[in-house]
Amino acid sequence: MSDIPKKPVRVRLAPSPTGLFHIGTARTALFNWLFAKNKGGKFILRIEDTDVERSEPQFEADIIKSLKWLGLDWDEGPLTAISDKRQETRDYVGEYGPYRQSERLEIYEKYLKQLLDSGRAYYCFCSKEELEEERQAQLSQGLPPRYSGYCRNLSTEKITEKNAAGPSVIRFMMPEGEVVFKDLIRGQVKFNAGLFGDIVIAKDFNTPLYNFAAVIDDETMQISHVIRGEDHLSNTPKQILLQQALGFSQPVYAHLPLILNSDRSKLSKRFNAVSVEDYRQAGYIPEAILNFLALLGWHPAGDNEFLSREALIKEFALSRVQKSGAVFNQEKLDWLNSQHIKNLDIDDLIERILPFAKDAGWTGDREFLSRVVKVEHERLKKLADFSILSGFFFRLPDYDKKLLIWQDLSLEIIAANLKILKEVLEKTPEQKFTQADLTVILEEAVKSNKGAFLWPLRAALSGLKASPGPFEIMDALGKTETLSRIDIALKKIVG
Repeated sequence: MSDIPKKPVRVRLAPSPTGLFHIGTARTALFNWLFAKNKGGKFILRIEDTDVERSEPQFEADIIKSLKWLGLDWDEGPLTAISDKRQETRDYVGEYGPYRQSERLEIYEKYLKQLLDSGRAYYCFCSKEELEEERQAQLSQGLPPRYSGYCRNLSTEKITEKNAAGPSVIRFMMPEGEVVFKDLIRGQVKFNAGLFGDIVIAKDFNTPLYNFAAVIDDETMQISHVIRGEDHLSNTPKQILLQQALGFSQPVYAHLPLILNSDRSKLSKRFNAVSVEDYRQAGYIPEAILNFLALLGWHPAGDNEFLSREALIKEFALSRVQKSGAVFNQEKLDWLNSQHIKNLDIDDLIERILPFAKDAGWTGDREFLSRVVKVEHERLKKLADFSILSGFFFRLPDYDKKLLIWQDLSLEIIAANLKILKEVLEKTPEQKFTQADLTVILEEAVKSNKGAFLWPLRAALSGLKASPGPFEIMDALGKTETLSRIDIALKKIVG
């Protein structure tokens, strides 16, 4: 089979709405999206929600919200797929809703009947207790556990009788032999189908299970490439055999390496946040998340790791995806996030900071917020840092007067120096309260001993041991607030 089918490139993301949107699933979404964009293909979102007991509308909403936040829009789907029970997603969907397996049950039923009628599937009536007993017996003999096929050859009469008496499942009659396929990342892969046993493909006609439903969806949606995590590798031969039994075409497979913690264990919350929402609330921006996720298992042709969305699309190729696990490097994520924040237009940054500004004490003055953001722009690793770094602009912290002391100078000298600075600043016009102008204006006053003047001034303005320089702070605070804070410092010293 050719690596690249003649049919157009069509890829899909098929998450289950049973938990928050995982960062690993986001990486899978990104690789599919980049591959589709690079090849001029289509990216499709399919919600695998046939597990009625575990699927929740709020988790579907989180999937959609996270994809939209990351900018990974899908290219087709039902135009009006939002029913009342899906109201949680109303604020997040765009032109298309996602495909949902729960809305495709008639399609699955058609192909289940086809397999049953052809003798490739059958009803199984074995109880959980019987199956567990069989499993334990096989394990005790050192055999791999698999279904024995007890119900394969039941007569039509017996099947009718047992169906009337109690529940059953539908099993696929697994052929013997070897399944061989070419994976775009791992090369040739082989499985012995005889080890699988006859797998359950549906609990009933209204409850198809994963391997079966995924095969039907991939065929009817004309999926050309299945790009997913390597934890799905063992599902692939089962799906290929189902495809063959139904006369379907086989998509090209590519199994991505797992994302690992720093100790090379599977990514877990013990080491890192694991949902996209966690990172959004922590103040990471989507440009950085996408850049970082792309580097988890893939590398560009050159040495540059700071990549825009457009650069990622242009450079992405599955041939550059590694086989080994990709270690989650928190320091690299923080660095990339800081670089992408620095790259933002200031007005764009202000809009993104708004949700975090109230935590800093901001009360609504956009012009003042703009001045503060300009000061802190270069220092931000995450947007949430703004509330920590910039709080002093909005509320001067209470501080001990000892903070004002430079080296071994007395408080009397510190007070005298602050008074000199205050007199100069009182004479400075409001329009001259800019970083550039103030640097020139105060140069004469502080040239004899800059530390003795600028340390207490900076401390008086920020109330902190570490902060931006005094000229930047005064530029943001303005004349009135600057003089007020110097007065507060003088009162602390002289009472």
